[in-house]
Amino acid sequence: MPLIDKPLSELQHYLGLNPRPADFDDYWDQALRELDATDPKPELVPSAAVTPKHSEAFDLWFTGVGGARVYAKYVRPKKPDGARPAVLQFHGYSGHSGDFVSRLAWSGEGFCVAALDARGQGGRSEDTGGVQGTTLRGQIIRGLDDPDPHKLLYRQIYLDTAQLARVVMSFPEVDATRVGAMGGSQGGGLTLACAALEPRIKRAAPLYPFLCDYRRVWEMDLAKDAYDELRYFFRMFDPRHEREDEIFTRLGYIDCQYLAPRIKAEVQMYTGLMDTICPPSSQFAAYNKITAKKHVVIYPDYGHEGLPGEPDLTFNFMLGL
Repeated sequence: MPLIDKPLSELQHYLGLNPRPADFDDYWDQALRELDATDPKPELVPSAAVTPKHSEAFDLWFTGVGGARVYAKYVRPKKPDGARPAVLQFHGYSGHSGDFVSRLAWSGEGFCVAALDARGQGGRSEDTGGVQGTTLRGQIIRGLDDPDPHKLLYRQIYLDTAQLARVVMSFPEVDATRVGAMGGSQGGGLTLACAALEPRIKRAAPLYPFLCDYRRVWEMDLAKDAYDELRYFFRMFDPRHEREDEIFTRLGYIDCQYLAPRIKAEVQMYTGLMDTICPPSSQFAAYNKITAKKHVVIYPDYGHEGLPGEPDLTFNFMLGL
């Protein structure tokens, strides 16, 4: 079988290359305290974008850290029979939450579903900014040169996923003990972050997660496509790599492999072994640190693309909520 990464037998034991900051746990404990102090002030606005017979569609707004108003699409059954399970959905890098209609299969099965717009990307969420250093060529590096590591933009986006979970879990039609999270690529990384930062998440289905093991991506010479901003940052701001260890250690704060041990949800991950966008080893660096019940579905001949049968497998997995 052709390989672009380690053999599967090695991937199953790989634990990552990117350095972990010494104060990683304190960093995220402090972040969660900031989230605790942030009143989400949720607002549900009925949407006329779709007019389904059996569901209701809403524009959902809430406040994230830093005062940003964050947007998500929210769909629920029109006549919920008691508290229902819910699914949180996260989109790929630079994208948005998509259309309401793609959520109707979930609400038709009795689920409430919320799809987040990541701040500063293709959707409607507010990006309050306010960092020193470059804001060009990507969000991984947003705040990387700010003196305060708490200004990293992905810190705020990760916290938005947890705030969304808290808001949805507070709705009377939602059973807070039966909430899942899912998404692909960036959405896969946000799924891991959400499950790590909101321990009540019951099931998580990350599809080839992004935002894991940055140094491994760099050393595989795959800092292109979704990770191209790493190459840009070094070329512009550290052309002789004199700060390489410092930079990768700073990125360690937003490396999902180090959030993964916090996950309590049952996890079903999907990996294509020919993935050159988010290489399999970077994904396994996170997966192998998950101590909760977990399973990985392998597609040997597939890369960062649609994986046949994955949507059905994920749907069936969430039906177990």
